[in-house]
Amino acid sequence: MTTTANGLDELRALAGRDLGRTDWLQVEQRRVDTFAEATDDHQWIHVDPERAAAGPFGTTIAHGYLTLALLIPLMTELLDVSGVRMSINYGLDKVRFPAPVPVGAKIRLHGRVASAEDVPGDGVQITVDFTIEIEGSPKPACVARGVYRHYA
Repeated sequence: MTTTANGLDELRALAGRDLGRTDWLQVEQRRVDTFAEATDDHQWIHVDPERAAAGPFGTTIAHGYLTLALLIPLMTELLDVSGVRMSINYGLDKVRFPAPVPVGAKIRLHGRVASAEDVPGDGVQITVDFTIEIEGSPKPACVARGVYRHYA
């Protein structure tokens, strides 16, 4: 279920709140290939299923940065911010990729608002602890802290 925050006061009130988990998203080879084209990262572990089948993961795997980029569409399932003039992605802290995402696997996002604080310019900065989980895996694909600024 999506959490909605309307305005800066409701954003401030999210500090410490668990946002829950998204639906599962299957990572297909087509998405991995498209990411490889966009980033010029054509390493065989991502784009050559035949060679990757004999490699260390037994299949192709998603790029770590693709997994990280999927935070964007998945986050929209967790949090909807309205009643602000502008929202920006301010950055990321402590990004790690503990486990690869095999092509065909399903991932989902778990989020928790770690903090909310006022920033200059009539804004609120929230930091969100993210974990991208892999269905059936004891280790996450990605853990990161997102930093977002919202201005009235």
